[in-house]
Amino acid sequence: MIRSRPVSSAAIAIAVVGAVTILGAWFFQYGLGLKPCPLCLEQRYAYYFAIPLAVMVMLGDHAGASRKVLLAALVAIALGMLWNAGLGVYHSGVEWGWWLGPQECSGALDDLGSGGLLNKLQSITVVRCDEAAWRFLGLSLAGYNALISLALAAIAIWGAAMEWRGANPR
Repeated sequence: MIRSRPVSSAAIAIAVVGAVTILGAWFFQYGLGLKPCPLCLEQRYAYYFAIPLAVMVMLGDHAGASRKVLLAALVAIALGMLWNAGLGVYHSGVEWGWWLGPQECSGALDDLGSGGLLNKLQSITVVRCDEAAWRFLGLSLAGYNALISLALAAIAIWGAAMEWRGANPR
């Protein structure tokens, strides 16, 4: 199927790997209690864009959608993932102290209505963009995001290139 339908193969891989990545981020956030910083949350946008678009590409490929539309969608996914890889590298650099991060890295204010405003403000934990909450083999989640985003961009480019070269003529 990979060579006979490169667009669908690329779209399936992007959707599955992207979904697993987002599920992993949610696991760290909700399962392990690691609150994401603003840069962490911003890095999720590319996945929220790419996953449904990849599903639509796969469905469109099977429904006989225009080759130009499918190619444009894969190029859009590749560009979004390349941007996200850059954001992941930027965030990793902030964590390693290579450059300054954004000033707005702070914790979200939850419900301040009950229990007194002062008590709530004292219990808020600030989530900093320049502190890696978790590392494995020396890479933070931002570093892994950069690698995964590069891989997804490469898959999208591969699918578009194979389609462009006529591996799946219409």
